[in-house]
Amino acid sequence: MSLRFNAISNLITNPDTKVEKSAKVTGIFGSSVFNLKTGREFLSDEAFKSLQASVKNNQKIDRVMANQIANGIRAWAESKGVTHFTHWFQPLTGSTAEKHDSFFTLKSDGTPIEQFEGDALVQQEPDASSFPSGGLRATFEARGYTAWDPSSPPFIMEIGQGKTLCIPTIFVSYTGESLDYKAPLLKALDALNKAAVDVCNYFDKNVTRVVPTLGWEQEYFVVDEAL
Repeated sequence: MSLRFNAISNLITNPDTKVEKSAKVTGIFGSSVFNLKTGREFLSDEAFKSLQASVKNNQKIDRVMANQIANGIRAWAESKGVTHFTHWFQPLTGSTAEKHDSFFTLKSDGTPIEQFEGDALVQQEPDASSFPSGGLRATFEARGYTAWDPSSPPFIMEIGQGKTLCIPTIFVSYTGESLDYKAPLLKALDALNKAAVDVCNYFDKNVTRVVPTLGWEQEYFVVDEAL
């Protein structure tokens, strides 16, 4: 009997899988994402307004506000059982990459503390020689930087018993060249926004920003593991 016929016959003998009733989607949707709604709960009013202005108007976040936002994000993540964070980016490999660190650290006197400062939120320095550069530089030039993208909310990735706070970032060389797929996308979105706003202002002077959206393919297939 062929392998395929064996697989089909095994479907009959497979034990039934118990399926628990799911919670309401509205109760869990976005529960692992640090969006503006969550930010209002975990940030001071001043820090929330700074984050909101950055997300909606691309305004710069200063160091003081970055520290406050980082502390708020850490408090939210720890309330979800998270102990580690990572700068999450899309290098030219066609997949994602991460640079992991822990909230745990030691003070100068050896006292253990949980800490996540603005510097760690805003920028990290992964080994750029591990990733392709599209011929922009020699492979041995290792300096590269990940930079926080506030327009994409931080989220928690849960695999098994492990939970990691993922900070969406761009990835650039030390000379500023894009080494990922996201930085060029953000530049394209900015150019499209400026051009579209100019056109919209012919009809409505109150338009200040245009936000492009992407339509996802909604079809998927569920296949038995035995096949």
